[in-house]
Amino acid sequence: MSNNHLTCYTEVTPTSRFQEERKKQPDSLVVMKQLRKEQTKLKLLQSELNVEEVVNDRSWKVFHERCRLHYKPPKEQ
Repeated sequence: MSNNHLTCYTEVTPTSRFQEERKKQPDSLVVMKQLRKEQTKLKLLQSELNVEEVVNDRSWKVFHERCRLHYKPPKEQ
């Protein structure tokens, strides 16, 4: 995961706040619902980042295989 993705991922992580609230109010349905909602959002974001990484890797591979005679990509990728 790149630094941009990690920054985005950590900025969207208020789950610890809801986890603390859940410890204070274990029977609160509102807190449980908010925690589940945030956890679902994070799982979706993580899944999207994984898909993006796979697509990026495959794109670079195909690009390199088909265009290596004409263009040398930067070694950062």
